[in-house]
Amino acid sequence: MGSRKKRKHSEYSNDDPSSLGGDQNAQQPGLAATLGLLRESDVHNQPQEKAVEDNEEEWTVVGRGGKKRKTNNYPALVYADLHKQQSSIKLVDLQTLVLYCLANGTSPQWIAVRHHGHVNKAVVLFVPGLERGMFNGSVSLDESSRGLEQDPKLSDGLARPLSGETTQNVPSSIAGIQNDGISRTNASPDDYLPVRLAAENLPQPLKPLAECFEYLWPVKAPGDDKYAKVYSPLHHMLNSQLPKSQDQKAAEKAVKGAKPMNEQHWTAKRTPVTTFVSSKDELRENDYVLHPAWFDTEFEQDTEKKQRADAKQTVDLGWVDARVTNLGSRDDVETLAEHGSLTAGRSVLAMDCEMCTVEGGQAALTRISLVDWDGEVVMDEFVKPDKPIIDYLTRFSGITPEKMDTTTTSLANIQKRMLDILTPKTILVGHSLNSDLEALKLTHPYIVDTSVLYPHPRGPPLKSSLKWLAQKYLGREIQKGHGSHGHDSIEDSRACLDLLKKKCEKGPEWGSIASTSETIFKRLSRTPKTGRNGSGAVGGQGKVGAIIDHGSPEKNFGQMASFSIGCSTDAEVVDAIKIAVAGDSDGAAIPGGGVDFTWARMRELEAARGWSNNHRYDLIQMDTPTPQQPNEQAIEPSPAELAEKVTATVSCISQVYKSLPPCTLLVVYSGTGDPRDLARLQQMQRTFKQEYKTKKWDQLSVKWTDTEEQALKRACKKAREGLGFVTIT
Repeated sequence: MGSRKKRKHSEYSNDDPSSLGGDQNAQQPGLAATLGLLRESDVHNQPQEKAVEDNEEEWTVVGRGGKKRKTNNYPALVYADLHKQQSSIKLVDLQTLVLYCLANGTSPQWIAVRHHGHVNKAVVLFVPGLERGMFNGSVSLDESSRGLEQDPKLSDGLARPLSGETTQNVPSSIAGIQNDGISRTNASPDDYLPVRLAAENLPQPLKPLAECFEYLWPVKAPGDDKYAKVYSPLHHMLNSQLPKSQDQKAAEKAVKGAKPMNEQHWTAKRTPVTTFVSSKDELRENDYVLHPAWFDTEFEQDTEKKQRADAKQTVDLGWVDARVTNLGSRDDVETLAEHGSLTAGRSVLAMDCEMCTVEGGQAALTRISLVDWDGEVVMDEFVKPDKPIIDYLTRFSGITPEKMDTTTTSLANIQKRMLDILTPKTILVGHSLNSDLEALKLTHPYIVDTSVLYPHPRGPPLKSSLKWLAQKYLGREIQKGHGSHGHDSIEDSRACLDLLKKKCEKGPEWGSIASTSETIFKRLSRTPKTGRNGSGAVGGQGKVGAIIDHGSPEKNFGQMASFSIGCSTDAEVVDAIKIAVAGDSDGAAIPGGGVDFTWARMRELEAARGWSNNHRYDLIQMDTPTPQQPNEQAIEPSPAELAEKVTATVSCISQVYKSLPPCTLLVVYSGTGDPRDLARLQQMQRTFKQEYKTKKWDQLSVKWTDTEEQALKRACKKAREGLGFVTIT
C-alpha cells in the first residue's frame, strides 16, 4: 500500500505530468500544460503577489469552523519557453481560458493553468484604444521620443528607426514586435510569442502594467483578410458555439449550402409580430430614412429635416411619408387585438422591389410586389422610371426591355397607391427594405427587416442573404434564376413573410445568435457553483455574471447577464467592477458575495483616440460619430495628450487589479488595433465603386488602384493586431 503520509511539494517532481494540475474530473492537460511542467524552475519557486510568502511554498486558508489548513494548490498561469506558438492567439482563446477556469471547459493550448478548479471568479476587461505600438515606441507617449517615424511602405504598419539611427531606444524585449526594419510578407513564429513586461523598458504611462501582468500577448482580432473585414470583438468574446455531437457534424457535412435548423430540442414561444418591429436606433443603424413620427420635439424634427434636405430626400424632390401622425396611434389597436393573435390587430404586408440602373447611375424602381399575411397578392406592378434605363440588371431583377415597353405606371402612381394602403396599423415586412423604400422614395415607421430579424452567424456588419435564410429556416429553395433570368419579387415577399411567421411561432431567439450559439453568461448558468452547496455566491446553484458598460448595457448581451450596470466614465466602471465582484454592502445592486464572472468595458481612451466610430460591428450601443471623408487622415492626439489619457486608463486597470480577491482570473484585451485607416479606405473603395459605374476615369473623385488595394490590406492587418494581458490575483 505504501506510506499514507502527505508528501511535500518537492517530492512531486518525479510524478507523471498527466497526474498534475486541476481536479480529478477535469480534462487531461493540453500541450501548453505539459510543456509548462518541463520548465527547469517551478512556478511555485517564483514570487507571486497574494499567493505565497517569500519563505514558503504554501498558502494558508481558513476552512469550516475557522480551522487553518495548509495547501499547495493555489491556481497559477504558466507559460513555457519551450512552447512555440504557430499563430497569434485569438479572442476565442481568451474565452476558452475563462470557460476552462469557471466552467470546466476545454483546456487552453497556449497557456497552462495549474489548479484551474480553484479559480473562484473571473473579470474580463475590454479596453479599446490600447495598441501594441505604445509598447514598442511606434505610438509615442512622450514628446521627446520622436526618433521613430511610421514607414507607410512596411506591411505591418509599425514604427521603424529613421535612416542612420539605431534601435537603442527600442528594447527588443518590448511587445514582442520585430524592429529589424525589414518588411515581411509572411509572419515569423516569434511574432506570435508573448513578451515579458519589464517596467524599466516601458514608457512611464504603461509602467504600472508591469506590476499587474507578466506578459503582453499579441491577440488577433476576428476578421477576414481577404475581404478586409474586422468583426465584432465583443461578440466573439461573449458568444460561443454550442457543442455538436458527431452525428450532427456528419449530417451537416452531407448537406450542401445552408444547414437546416435543428428544431428537436427547441421550446416554442408564440410571440406577436409587434415585438419584432424595428426601433428608431435599429432603423438608423441600417440606413433607413426615418419617418417624421419618430421625432417628438421641435428640435429633433428640425434636425431631421435638415439632414434629409442635405441628403436630397425631401418632399420637393419626390419623397412621401406614410400618413402616420404619431407613434401613439398604433397603441390604440392593442385593446382590439384578439387574445393570442400573432398579428396583434395589425395589417402585415410583405414587400419586395426590383430595380434597374438609370442615367446618372441611380437605382430606379421597376417592379413592386405586396402580399398580405395570408400570402395573397395585394399589388404586383411594373414601374416605368422617369429616366432612361442603362442597365436592366436582368440577371437579378428579371426585368427585360419587353416587359417595360408596355409599362405606363409611374413612380408617382405607385406612391399614391402606397399612401392609401399604408395606415397606422400597417407593418411592412421585407429583406433589407431600406433599399426598396429608397427606390420608392417613401418612409414608414413600422418596419420588420428579416436581415435584422435573423442576424448573420458572425455578427454585424454582415447580413445573411434571403436565399440562405429561406434554405436554412424554411427548407425552401428560392431565387433559382439568380444570375440568369432573375428573381421573382412575389416569391421573395412570401419568403420574408414566412420567415416572420416562423419567428412569431418559435420565439424571439429563434434564428438569432442564441439559437446556434450561447452567451458565456448562459454557459456559466449551467455550471454548478464551487464550494459546498454553492455557498458564498448569489443567484442559485448556477454561476452568475454581470456586464458593465458605458450607456445602457441592459440591452443585447446585458439581457443575458444576471446583472447589468450602466456607467458614464471609466472611474464609474472601476467602482461598478468592485461592486460586481464583492457584492454591494447593502445588497441593493448586487447581493453579498458578488458574481462569478464580470465583463466590463472602458471607453475613454477609445474616444480620445477617435476610435469610437460607429463601425456597425458592435452589438452594444455605440456613439454615432461624424464620418470621415474618404481622403481624410485619422487625427491622433498629441503625445502629451495621449500619454495623459493612457495614464488614466492604466490607472483604472491597476485599480481593478488591486481590488480583486485572491484566486481571481483577470483578462484585459484591446479587441482590435487602430481601425481608422481601415474605415477610411473602405469608404474610399465604396465611393470609387459607386462613381465607376457612371463616370469616366478622369472624372472620378477617388481612384482605386493596386496601391490603394495593398494599403487596404495593410490597414486591415493593422486593425486586427490587438493585445491582451492575463493573470490570476
